[in-house]
Amino acid sequence: MDLIYLDHNSTTPMLGEVAAAMAEWQTVRFGNPSSQHQAGRRARQALENAREGIGRILGADLSGREPDRVVFTSGGTEANNLALLGLADVDDPHSAPGEAIVSLIEHPSITASVDFLQQRGWRIHHLGVQPDGVVDIGPLDELLSERTRFVSVMLANNETGVLQPVREIARRCAAFGVPMHTDAVQMIGKLPVDFRSLGVSSLTLAPHKFHGPIGIGALLVRHDVALEPMLFGGFQQAGLRPGTEAVALAVGMHAALIAWQREGAARTERLRSLRDRLEAGLTAGYAGEIVINGSSAERLPHTSNLAFLGLERQALLMALDLAGVACSTGSACASGSSEPSPVLAAMGANKPVLAGSLRFSLGATTTSDEIEQAIERILGVCAKIAASKPRLPASAR
Repeated sequence: MDLIYLDHNSTTPMLGEVAAAMAEWQTVRFGNPSSQHQAGRRARQALENAREGIGRILGADLSGREPDRVVFTSGGTEANNLALLGLADVDDPHSAPGEAIVSLIEHPSITASVDFLQQRGWRIHHLGVQPDGVVDIGPLDELLSERTRFVSVMLANNETGVLQPVREIARRCAAFGVPMHTDAVQMIGKLPVDFRSLGVSSLTLAPHKFHGPIGIGALLVRHDVALEPMLFGGFQQAGLRPGTEAVALAVGMHAALIAWQREGAARTERLRSLRDRLEAGLTAGYAGEIVINGSSAERLPHTSNLAFLGLERQALLMALDLAGVACSTGSACASGSSEPSPVLAAMGANKPVLAGSLRFSLGATTTSDEIEQAIERILGVCAKIAASKPRLPASAR
């Protein structure tokens, strides 16, 4: 049985053109970009070409005397940590604990970072979430103060796909002179993103979410934002993120963004159509009720979070895996957890919704035939589980 992969929010297959662009920098062109000899200078040029291309595609301004920065990291988690802990300057013994504002639906790499700060005496304020999955920014002005060191709200949620009002949050933060970070890992490569237009201080991306390589991420940093490094031992990237840069991975990230820039509009429309077909097919064929979490808000075109009322998510996930359908219960960084989704809990979801929700996420390689087969397999698995096991109470949301 062929695998139908519907977990692209966890990671995506690399495009052939991305692998081809990386190949020579993994073999014959292997110089260290910090070396002064010819091979090193050649690697440095490729690295900086990739850096400039990535910044340009994402709307950063890398020209002039005060350019924005594209800082390469090992992935989205490190980039998020660097943004928040770099703004907090946790290694300065003379720095007093401050305050920060984050939403209740952030990725674990954000929530764990602020938990770390809280253990060091910081006061963390949380923005709640409306039932449609959109962050409630009503209390923001009241929470912002001269003690606020940063605000962090993701651009699009990794579980529901719901888009967040980051531009408006950044505008309010700017009025108070407070830096704002956004985790854009799930948004980039799915919908257009313009760094300068958003007005944020920093932004995170990870190319393995949009058919690029695993093992690299980037943090876009506005020219006037001061960050302190979290790692030490080298001068690379102005000391902000030391260590030998991975030229091949940077080239691959750039190639994946070039592919998105070329195909983005068509890819977005096709993914939205496939997602809608998946939701319609499952809703029509399921014997019980399906709740589409976040469906009343604007969403990413490829993400669908569905609650199969009356079924238990972990049992359904395992049965679908055996049936050749790969999906997830939420963030891959929190996989293995038996706890209900904190994102859905923040949205006020009731117990049947929390118990029965799975995330399906599509990618550029997903086909219409796969969606039709997925509908058939998922409905078949649901029917078998319902027939063989006692059902959970299926009350209205």
